Amino acid sequence: MATPGRWLAGFGLAAALAGIGSWMLVRYIVGPTPTGNTNPGVTASAAAPGERRIKVTLFYVAEDGLRLAPVERDVPFAEGPGEQARRIIEAQLMPPPSPLLAAIPNGTTLRGIYVADKGEAYVDFGGAVRSAHPGGSLHELFTVYSIVSVLTVNLPAITSVQILVDGHEVDTLAGHVDLRRPLPRSALWLEPPAIAAAR
Repeated sequence: MATPGRWLAGFGLAAALAGIGSWMLVRYIVGPTPTGNTNPGVTASAAAPGERRIKVTLFYVAEDGLRLAPVERDVPFAEGPGEQARRIIEAQLMPPPSPLLAAIPNGTTLRGIYVADKGEAYVDFGGAVRSAHPGGSLHELFTVYSIVSVLTVNLPAITSVQILVDGHEVDTLAGHVDLRRPLPRSALWLEPPAIAAAR
């Protein structure tokens, strides 16, 4: 017959294992939290010599401040939509080419990305995406739809995007755009193809 001491030891071991398992599951879904970033956003993954790259379309605020303008960039190829989405968002957070403007606030960091089986992507940013946001309904629309567009345009497996902040759902970034559910792609804020082709 087991003694009370053995019962307590067994219970403690089971609790510890359960805690470690929960922590590992959260880290798998959310991904590692970047540290030490001093540039606007995160440092994009450096490609090793000869590493496969793909061409993607990023979105920045046009010079006139009235729409999102597409820009083609090469990013490292990754296996699976979740990891490829991470590489694309890292590229989106890098400074835009002049004279375009960044749609995402300076200092925003990517904490993690999770892509569900039905095509919803959950993109978790650090708190600067809210605290450093300049506000205004148009700028908030540009921030949200640069993120939604860069994933839904480049990755067919992703059909909608929900923005999280510090691992939590949020109502809005600056009081105007409802972020309580994944948002589908919208061409309303994108530069018309004819204008983009002339750039």
